[in-house]
Amino acid sequence: MLPNGLDRILDSSRIFTDDDNLKEYGRDWTKYLEPRPSAVVFPKTTEEVVALVKWARQSKTALIPSGGRTGLSGGAVALNGEVVVSFQKMNRILEYNEADQTVTVEAGVITETVQKFAEEKGLIYPVDFASRGSSQIGGNVATNAGGIKVLRFGLTRQWVAGLEAVTGSGEVLHLNNSLVKNATGYDLRHLLIGSEGTLALITKVTLNLSRPTAPANLFCFGVEDLSSVMKIYHAFKTQLPVLAFEMFTEVALKHVLHHHTDLKRPFGEPHNYYVLVEFETAAEEVLEKAMTIFENGMEQGWILDGIQAQNPQQAKELWRLREDISEATAPFSPYKNDISVRIAKVPEFLIEMDGILTKNYPHFEVVWFGHIGDGNLHINILKPRDMATAEFLQECKKVDDLMFDMIERFQGSVSAEHGVGLTKKPYLNRTRSAEEITLMKGIKKVFDPDSILNPGKIF
Repeated sequence: MLPNGLDRILDSSRIFTDDDNLKEYGRDWTKYLEPRPSAVVFPKTTEEVVALVKWARQSKTALIPSGGRTGLSGGAVALNGEVVVSFQKMNRILEYNEADQTVTVEAGVITETVQKFAEEKGLIYPVDFASRGSSQIGGNVATNAGGIKVLRFGLTRQWVAGLEAVTGSGEVLHLNNSLVKNATGYDLRHLLIGSEGTLALITKVTLNLSRPTAPANLFCFGVEDLSSVMKIYHAFKTQLPVLAFEMFTEVALKHVLHHHTDLKRPFGEPHNYYVLVEFETAAEEVLEKAMTIFENGMEQGWILDGIQAQNPQQAKELWRLREDISEATAPFSPYKNDISVRIAKVPEFLIEMDGILTKNYPHFEVVWFGHIGDGNLHINILKPRDMATAEFLQECKKVDDLMFDMIERFQGSVSAEHGVGLTKKPYLNRTRSAEEITLMKGIKKVFDPDSILNPGKIF
C-alpha cells in the first residue's frame, strides 16, 4: 500500500511497493535480517530529497538511505515499515575542476565510475575495495569506507573536499566548499562522514583526486604462522613505499578456488597463510630492496614460497584470490565480524584471536582475512548446511561476547569499516565511552529532531 502523500512528491514510476523491490532495496549485504519497508523511492534531485524529508516529518515516517547496499552491519536495512530512499538515480558526474583536481558527483555515482573518470583525466581516485563496481559514493562517505589501500591513501574521509546534505529538518547544508584551508569553527563535513545516514542524507560529494603513483609491484608469499606475517609486514613497511598489505588463509583460498575455477593456486603447495604486498617502484633500487627482503625472509623462514607478479593480468589474478573471498563464501550465509586494533597490537591480537576461534568454533569453518597493515580483520563464520539458522546465530553470539571483551581490552573497534548499523549496536559501548555515546545522541537530536533518518541504527 502506497504511503499517503508520496505520489505528490515523486511520479509513480519512481515509487515501488511490490514485494520483490521492497526486499531488494530494503536490505544490504547483511544476512539474517528480514527487510520490511513500506516503499522504495528514487529521487533525482536535492530538491526532491528535501521534499521527502519534509513529508517524512509531517507524516512521522522514517527514511532509510540506500546506496549500493554493500554494507555488512545492517546500516541500510529497513525493518519496520520505513520508506527506503535509494540514490540510484542521482548518479551524475556534475563538475570537474582541473585546477583544484576535484570532481563533484551525486551520491549515487558508483565508486568505480569515479575511478575510471579520474583515469581519463590522468589522475586517480585511490580509495579502493572489492565492491568498487556496486558501492556508491554517498554510502562510502556515510560509512567512511576504507579498503585495500588505506596504508598509503587513508580512508574516504581524506578525500572528501566538500559535501551537500539534507538534515532531518529539511535544511540543505553546503559544507567546506572544497577549501583546502578553512579554520572557521566546527567542520560539519567530517561529522557527517561516517554518520551512517543518521544525521543527514548526503546528496552531493566533491572528491579530491591525485596524481598517479609510481608503477606498482605485487608480491605474493606463502607463510606458515601469524608471527611471520608480521615480520614480513615490518620489513616491507619500514623500507618500502607500501600501497597495500593483505593476508588471507588457506581455508579462504580453497573457497575462492572452488567458486572461481578460472583461478589457480599461487604455489604448488598449500600454506597456512598468504600475504599480498603491493608497493610503489619509483626507481630500480626499490625493487632490488624488495628482492633483498624476499630473499632474507626465505633464509629466515618467514617466507616459505613467493612470487612477483610479472604483468598486470597476473597481478589482477593474484588480487582476486583476496578480493573474491566474500563472494565465494556468500552461499554459506556467513556470520561476519569486522574488527580492528592499533597496528602495534596486531601480533598479540592475532594470536589471541586465533586461539578464541580455534577453541570456540571447533565445529565451524572460519574464514578470516584482513588488511593487516591497518589492524583490520574480517572474520566469517560459515553456517553448517544441516544447522538451523536460529541455533547458528545463538552459537555465534556467544563468542561475540568473548571477542568483544578482547576488543575492549585491546582498545580496538567492534567495527572497522562497515559502521555500527544494527548488528554492532549492542556492542557500541565496547568501543565508545558512555560520555561519547551521550554526546552522539545529543548531536543526533540537533540534526534530526524527529528521529526520522535511519532510526534505530548506531544507538
